[in-house]
Amino acid sequence: MSHADDQSSNRRDFLFYATGGTAAVAGAAAVWPLINQMNPSADVQAASTQRVDVSGVAEGTQLTVLFLGKPIFVRRRTQEEIDAARGVEMSELVDPLARNANLPADAPATDEDRTLTDFDGNNTGEWLVMQGVCTHLGCVPLGEQGDFGGWFCPCHGSHYDTAGRIRRGPAPENLHIPVVSFVDPGVILLG
Repeated sequence: MSHADDQSSNRRDFLFYATGGTAAVAGAAAVWPLINQMNPSADVQAASTQRVDVSGVAEGTQLTVLFLGKPIFVRRRTQEEIDAARGVEMSELVDPLARNANLPADAPATDEDRTLTDFDGNNTGEWLVMQGVCTHLGCVPLGEQGDFGGWFCPCHGSHYDTAGRIRRGPAPENLHIPVVSFVDPGVILLG
């Protein structure tokens, strides 16, 4: 092999690697906008959390807010509602799981595991925050109705108790509880 052939081979290798490297950079630059467009937009990121003032919610009433396109029921329960929910035996429940995004997935559906701990760290059962979406077909249940004094979905007849647990009807799961916590004595943070 002569010196000229060796230089030709080195030059060919250099051109091959330089062309390949340029193609890789150009390809990545062309694909990046396609990948980047899949990231959530600024308005979606801003909507991923929401503060809700609950200081004006009287005992025995409910506030409904829209969060991430779903209604959220914020109920300040009466002592009678708390006692009714805490008096239910676990064996009577259709769905034994809490469905609470703040707890492990296998947490039981006790009233304590479905209610919100207040700003001082107490779980008196006063606050119940859950998605207002029936787990059967996505309807919005009506409050303070049904056979168990909680919520009733008139579309297909699902009855929920005062802790939002399915008790009768076609719904397979309890009403889901979103990520939520108190950030001030009268303000909760969703998300």
